[in-house]
Amino acid sequence: MRILSLAALAVATMLGTQALADTVSIETAKGPVDVSAAPAKIAVFDIAAIDTLNALGVDVAGTPANVYVDYLEDVASSAEPVGTLFEPDFEAINALQPDLIVAGGRSSTQVEALSALAPTIDMTIWGDGLLDQARARLAAYGTLFGKADEAAKLDTDMAAAIDSFKGQAAGAGKALIVLTNGPKISVYGPGSRFGWLHTELGIEAAVETIEESTHGEGVSFEFIRDVNPDWLLVIDRAAAIGADGASAAETLDNKLVAETIAWKNGQVVYLDAAKIYVSAGGYQSVLGTMADLSAAFSKAN
Repeated sequence: MRILSLAALAVATMLGTQALADTVSIETAKGPVDVSAAPAKIAVFDIAAIDTLNALGVDVAGTPANVYVDYLEDVASSAEPVGTLFEPDFEAINALQPDLIVAGGRSSTQVEALSALAPTIDMTIWGDGLLDQARARLAAYGTLFGKADEAAKLDTDMAAAIDSFKGQAAGAGKALIVLTNGPKISVYGPGSRFGWLHTELGIEAAVETIEESTHGEGVSFEFIRDVNPDWLLVIDRAAAIGADGASAAETLDNKLVAETIAWKNGQVVYLDAAKIYVSAGGYQSVLGTMADLSAAFSKAN
C-alpha cells in the first residue's frame, strides 16, 4: 500500500508539474492572464484576432458567421459558425467544446458569459496606441501557440513598414479623417479610434481638437471646406458592414468638398473600410492599410 501511495504521489506530482509547464502568461486587454498553452481548439469572436492568428498560421475552429473582410472568408468557411460579433450562439459553442475562447472589441461585453463555457480572454484593440496594441497581441499569440519565432519575424516586418511610412508622411501635409455613413459624415482626430494614423504613423492632423467619440464628431460639408485639408482619408462605414446607402465617393462629391486642396489635388484616399473599421489592429489589416496609404502618398510625392 505504501509503495502504491508513493507511486500515486509521484504521478500526481508529475501531472501537476506538467500542468504548470503547460500554462503560459500572456498580456491581454485586461492585463496578464495565465492560460493553458497551445489550445487545440479555439473559438474567436474578434476579427482582428482572427486576422493575426491567420497570419501566424493558427487554425481557428469557430468564428462569427460573418467576418466582413474578404481575405478571412476562407477561415470562416472552414470553421464552425458560433454566432455573431455581438451575439454568441451559446449552444453552438457548447457543442464545439473549445479549449479557449478569444473575445475582443464588439464582443468584449460577452467575456463573462463566454467564460462559463470555456476559458475566455479579452484581446480588444482600440483607439490611440493601436499599433502598440497590435504588436503586443501578436507577441501574446506567438507565446500562447508556440510560435514566438514566427511572431517575432512578423513584428520585424511590421516595424519596418511603420518606419518606412513615417518617412513618407513627414512633410506630406495635413490630413482629415472622414467617416461616411450613407449621407452622414463625421470626423476623427488624434486620440480617436483612428487616431493612430496621426500619432503612430506621423500623418499631420488638419484639426487637433476633435471630439473623441466612438462614432466621431458629426460635421457639415462646410466644416470640411473650412478646414481645407491637404488630404482626406475616407472610411465608408456602410461599405464596411455591407449596408445599403450612398457610397463615400457619392457623399463627398459636392461643391463644398470640391473647394478643398485635397479634392483639387486628387488627394482623397478611400481606405479599405473593412480593414480599418472591422479588423483594425489585425496584422494583415494594419499592413494593408499602410500599403494603401503608402501607395497614395508616393504618387503625391
